Amino acid sequence: MKLPDWAREPLVHFIGLGALVYLALTWGGMPVDPASRMIRVDADQKAQLALGFERVMGRAPTDAELDARIERYVREEVLYREALRLGLDQGDAVVRQRLVAKMDMSASAAAEVADPDEAELRAFFEENASRYADALLVSFEQAYFSSEAAARNAMSRANGGEETGEPISLPRRVENERFAEIQIRFGEQFARGLAALDQGAQWQGPVPSGFGWHLVRLQSRKPVAADFDTVRDRVENDWRNAQIEQRKQRAYEILRSAYRVDIAR
Repeated sequence: MKLPDWAREPLVHFIGLGALVYLALTWGGMPVDPASRMIRVDADQKAQLALGFERVMGRAPTDAELDARIERYVREEVLYREALRLGLDQGDAVVRQRLVAKMDMSASAAAEVADPDEAELRAFFEENASRYADALLVSFEQAYFSSEAAARNAMSRANGGEETGEPISLPRRVENERFAEIQIRFGEQFARGLAALDQGAQWQGPVPSGFGWHLVRLQSRKPVAADFDTVRDRVENDWRNAQIEQRKQRAYEILRSAYRVDIAR
């Protein structure tokens, strides 16, 4: 019988596992002891051990090496189960975080290998356009002063009307110029000051530059989105990360709904 696609989703398995744990805790009274006295090393387990050896050594193990590997596995399994039986995993922050990480990985496994189609990626790109802006366009007006004192004196009266400042070769008004171009024409110091200003009709500053001091009216600052094809790999990576986070959160919310939390106030 062929299972529907949704039944093969790791998220469904994750939720099902959570439901079983919940039922065991709810109806079983006490959790089931996971530490069985039976250690079975079947053909699949032996194949996994051989594969692990081959990945490290770059070749298949000999019979003696595989036997040694199996004996080490049995030793680890015995000690692991006894540690569980003694409750050594309790209160261990490293073990706790490791188990939490494995649960998160179970919930997000499908997203890590998902292959989104073009329409899905373009929709994500459009919804998060500001994330992919490769430039800022700014429009502003500036009044130049050769001294900070003169600029501050002008600032005290500037918002009562127009302010022309002192003559300089820099443009009085800038319309939809790329921020990178502003850095070149006005200098890095002015660009940093401009980036910190609020958009609006009020004069602000004074903003220092290599030329002197400036009062500025920042009229607009808007991102220019990059071309989709140039950032496609980045979009796909971001889409996948977003899917992973969504799946982890959905799985947590489902499991969390089975718990009652009492927090002392």
